[in-house]
Amino acid sequence: MPGPDPLRDLGPSRTPEGTRVRVWSGAADALELCVLAERDRDRVTARIPMRRDAHGVWEATTPLLQPGGRYAIRAHGPRGGADRFDGRRSLLDPYARGISRSASGAWHSELVDEGFDWGGIDRPRIPMDHTVIYEAHLKGLTKLSPHVPEELRGTYAGLAHESTIGYLRDLGVTTVELLPVHQFTSEERLQRLGMPNYWGYNTLGFFAPHAAYASRAAREGGAGAVLREFKGMVRLLHEAGLEVVLDVVYNHTAEEGPTGPTSSLRGLDDGAYYRRMEDGSYIDTTGCGNTLDTSHPAAARLVLDSLRYWAGEVRVDGFRFDLMASLGRDEHHAFDPEHPLLRAILDDPVLADTKLIAEPWDVGIGGWQVGGFPEGYHEWNDGYRDRIRNFWLRDVASAREAGTASEGIGSLARRIAGSNHVFALERGPLASIDFVTAHDGFTAYDLTAYDRKQNGANGEEDRDGTDDNRSFNHGVEGPTEDRAIRTAREKAVRNLLGTLLLSAGVPMITAGDEYGRSQRGNNNAYCHDSELTWLSWEREPWQAEIHEVVRTLTRLRRENPALRPVRFGRWGERVPSANQMDWYNKQGVAMSLEDWDSPAERTLQYLAASTPEFEEQNRILLVVHGLEEGVEVVLPEHEGVAGYSLLWDSSHDLPHEARAAGTHAPGARIEVDPTSMLLFRAEG
Repeated sequence: MPGPDPLRDLGPSRTPEGTRVRVWSGAADALELCVLAERDRDRVTARIPMRRDAHGVWEATTPLLQPGGRYAIRAHGPRGGADRFDGRRSLLDPYARGISRSASGAWHSELVDEGFDWGGIDRPRIPMDHTVIYEAHLKGLTKLSPHVPEELRGTYAGLAHESTIGYLRDLGVTTVELLPVHQFTSEERLQRLGMPNYWGYNTLGFFAPHAAYASRAAREGGAGAVLREFKGMVRLLHEAGLEVVLDVVYNHTAEEGPTGPTSSLRGLDDGAYYRRMEDGSYIDTTGCGNTLDTSHPAAARLVLDSLRYWAGEVRVDGFRFDLMASLGRDEHHAFDPEHPLLRAILDDPVLADTKLIAEPWDVGIGGWQVGGFPEGYHEWNDGYRDRIRNFWLRDVASAREAGTASEGIGSLARRIAGSNHVFALERGPLASIDFVTAHDGFTAYDLTAYDRKQNGANGEEDRDGTDDNRSFNHGVEGPTEDRAIRTAREKAVRNLLGTLLLSAGVPMITAGDEYGRSQRGNNNAYCHDSELTWLSWEREPWQAEIHEVVRTLTRLRRENPALRPVRFGRWGERVPSANQMDWYNKQGVAMSLEDWDSPAERTLQYLAASTPEFEEQNRILLVVHGLEEGVEVVLPEHEGVAGYSLLWDSSHDLPHEARAAGTHAPGARIEVDPTSMLLFRAEG
């Protein structure tokens, strides 16, 4: 953000005179820094008036507040107006590095000692074309792991345990994307129902790690010990070559709607921090009751400072922005791809090496912005998700029901090749975060086992969660002992994951999909902190086979640059780090319009050749067949290709079991099983 920054150095900091706290409020008449008692944490032992400068920044310094000490802010102003001032209410410092809770349930800021020995360990800095994201819940990943000491299961230290790190490295993922780990709480409605907010999209503070995810020993040591455990997790993951990306929720806060709990921003300056109509009513583009108004400098600065803290002080490797379209809305509440905050994030030197991943939509008018973010951001590609599900599941179901699939293979091909119809040429295929599942929605296995969501246990009479699942149960809803149906489901999972890991773009695997985890048809399990959502480490033989398939696919992706182009190619030009692509039908000749569009012709061969700047050229051939009848395929004859060596076949768990195993000459005829895909390396 250009020019002198009047909002610099907000939050707590240590000075020779004591602890200085700086808070912004443009509407308050007076602010107090309240130091709280060590044992009776709700009792105020000292009130220090804060001084206001010309820019609305209030400041106080006191020697009474030391690391481990707790404090609060009290804001005074006109009562009864649109702003929510109540000088009796203790508020959280928006920049608090630690947040703790008293016996009465009140939340308080805690001053932390931020010192930590990083041991010379640097970030892995994995290039985007080598990145494989693993989206995981911090607690759910290790809560049931028998390989982690019991006292560390479900904690930051549990993720950093050598067994967990070994599992992730062996799987072949490079980047762990954690569901929210900023301090959060459960919504009032869930509290009344006695249910938790398990996912964590209900943030109390943008600078403090969620204390409940720390080990018991760290929690007993206070917020400073919690922060040290978090940093220790990052250090150990970095030492193992793994990155840490945080799912961050800056679009709204835990203060909910106008009648929700007031814990911080609402009590400091409601009209500045939240989007409101002229009459004071909230503008909600998040579906969560409020929306942070990032068109206001103080709110935008809060977001940017939080990102800088986590990237600079805590050394995380990137961020996935929940409902990021809301962050890019201007003073008129319309999305602007050149919004000052979006630009400031890209231009900030502390964030220069971080991965920036947008969930490019919100629930407001004009909120769907896939492909609309500026270069430098990577975006969740929901069109990719939907088309992959359609091709392998809904189209197959349609063919059974109506005798023909709903569409041909052309739209799938665009997705496999990097979605160049969605992302601008200069952004390239790596702008697309490819995914088939995420934390919200069916798991990969449940996509093959349920036609309808099963969300009755969520307390909303099955109204929550999407009905647009694009799934196919293969003839029976839910669990079955029918061997043919189970075999078909397992192959469908292999097709979904195979497409994901063999497509151009950046793949994201949802934790548990690598072994066929089920949530028993619940596609919105946000309020279940139980074995329904925790990963099981007891695997049946078929689950171990799927796990082995994922390990194979991540290895093949690593070994074959043609599967992970950096740039889009241009017709008739040689573009370094792009693919030269040729498309063939089942006869091994160039695709015709009918081949692309006909529901009866759902077979293609995709020959991709990397165009490296320095390394040797790599070529792969991907054969995709989307009908429930087998097909004979003629392998294409192409200049420079002497043969095709089979690397993987989704119809079988191991390549040597496939019909097409071995090396085949161009022009050879091979039998391809129903609804399956094969990957070959094209040999020169």
